[in-house]
Amino acid sequence: MFVQPVLEDRTLADALRSLHASLAEGRLAQDEALHATVRALVRRASTRPLRSHGPSAEVRQARELLEAAYAEDLRADDLAEAAGCSRFALHRAFVAAYGVAPSDYQRQLRLRAARRLLAEGHPPAEAATRSGFADQSHLTRWFKRYYGLTPGRFVHAAR
Repeated sequence: MFVQPVLEDRTLADALRSLHASLAEGRLAQDEALHATVRALVRRASTRPLRSHGPSAEVRQARELLEAAYAEDLRADDLAEAAGCSRFALHRAFVAAYGVAPSDYQRQLRLRAARRLLAEGHPPAEAATRSGFADQSHLTRWFKRYYGLTPGRFVHAAR
C-alpha cells in the first residue's frame, strides 16, 4: 500500500530526469546522475514519517478470514474484498506484516488442523479433506515438506 500515490518532490523529480537524460551520455555523466538520484532518494526516505509497526486493520481482517475459513477454497479476491483493498496491495501488506504470503499462511493453518486431527485419531484421508487439502496425497506432500515425515509416520510416532 502506498502512503501517497503521487509524490511532490522537485529535487527527486529533477534527479530522476537527469538520470534518464544521462543514459544517452557517457559513463561519468551516468555515474554522477545516479549518485544524485540515490542521494535524493535517501533524503526523501529519511524525511518520510515512519510507518506504524504491526499489521493494518485490512491485513488483520484478511488474516481473520483465513483463520475462520482455512479449509475453504478462498481466492485472493475474497481476501481483498474482506480487507477492502486490492488483492495486490493486500498481498504486499500481508507479506510485510507476517513474512509469508496469504496462501502460505493458509497452508500452515491447514497443516496444523490436519496434524491435530491425526493426533486425535482420524485417518489421514479424513484429516486431509476436513482440513482443506484436495486428497490424502496432497496432504502427504505438504506434511512431509513441512514436518519432515508423512502423516502415517506422524500417527505412528504420536502413539
